[in-house]
Amino acid sequence: MAKDLLTAISEASGSFSKGQRSIADYILHNYDKASYMTAGKLGKAVGVSESTVVRFAADLGYEGYPEMRRALQEVVKNRLTSVQRIEAARGYLDHGDIIASVMNSDLNKLRTTFEELDREEFSRAVKAIVDADMIYILGLRSSSTLAGFLGFYLNMLFPRVKVVSDKEASDIFEQILRVRKGDVFIGISFPRYSRRTVQAMGYARDRGASVIGITDAPTSLISDLSDIRLYAKSEMYSFLDSLVSPLSLLNALIVSCAEVAPGNLVDDFAQLEKIWAEYKVYERADEN
Repeated sequence: MAKDLLTAISEASGSFSKGQRSIADYILHNYDKASYMTAGKLGKAVGVSESTVVRFAADLGYEGYPEMRRALQEVVKNRLTSVQRIEAARGYLDHGDIIASVMNSDLNKLRTTFEELDREEFSRAVKAIVDADMIYILGLRSSSTLAGFLGFYLNMLFPRVKVVSDKEASDIFEQILRVRKGDVFIGISFPRYSRRTVQAMGYARDRGASVIGITDAPTSLISDLSDIRLYAKSEMYSFLDSLVSPLSLLNALIVSCAEVAPGNLVDDFAQLEKIWAEYKVYERADEN
């Protein structure tokens, strides 16, 4: 879809009105900035009305401008450098109220993730994790935070959980050398996708492990390598990635696994509380 959008604009240019040709030219030459503009801002940048921009999207076969903008974002999100992200965000953020711009966008991504989540695929992921002999989790760059979070809590539920990291003394492939059939390999990657994650997921699949991909869209580089795919909408704000929706998806995944995991979670945490108290792991307010 990402490539098809620019191709569709180029191929249809001969049938465009004067205003639509202006929109097409702007998008083709400034697609990084256009992908973050509202219909009104794009129209203002080009010198046409907002309604002309909306009709332009409809003429290209989209239900509305938001759908066309999402398709355009698919084009740019894996191509932009950090510098280009910063430049693109200037046309997207309301610099008079950045808090509202960022949080409203996060809310929209959460809503879209919830509405589009494949519940059957989610249930398959839970069952695969619960039944796994060994659980490997890999996320690099900003996704390493998500991998660590997921690993921290799954380690409380299951005896064999390994968070694979590029910070270890050993290479990634040394850490997953013994992955095999019966294991689950969870790969987490959001734009810009990590080639190392892609390679490791391919290795795990070749070894017979069940591969779960947690990413942003079917066009993701890790989607084709996955047996089970969970999608969460991500967004780029300037030089950083918003991981609100992916984190919420992981929250749901962890809680769902806890509901069906073998053993008694209450007893396990009761034992942990005794250990924490005995070894004074946490400082209590009434001890100061």
